[in-house]
Amino acid sequence: MTTGVYRFTFDKDIALTDAEATLHLAMIAAEGLFGNAIVRMDVSFAADQAGRSLSVDGTTPVGAAVVRMFTSLMLREFGEDAFTVRRVKASSAEPTAAAA
Repeated sequence: MTTGVYRFTFDKDIALTDAEATLHLAMIAAEGLFGNAIVRMDVSFAADQAGRSLSVDGTTPVGAAVVRMFTSLMLREFGEDAFTVRRVKASSAEPTAAAA
């Protein structure tokens, strides 16, 4: 069964720190729509250095908005061929880091 957890996997030319900075930008944008507190409570993600990926929990309306904004920003910043995104089982994502 799939859930609203999304795994973004990045091309070798994309630094994971750059992708994570773009995710933080998406979270800042979400704060403008939803407020800081709800973003801190409802958005979580996990970074996998070895797998060159970020998993973002999009199971809440706020998390889903962040996933959409992050995808759009990644497309504009790095291009269509720089990453892939797919839904994954929640148990395989295990988001651990909350929005800062």
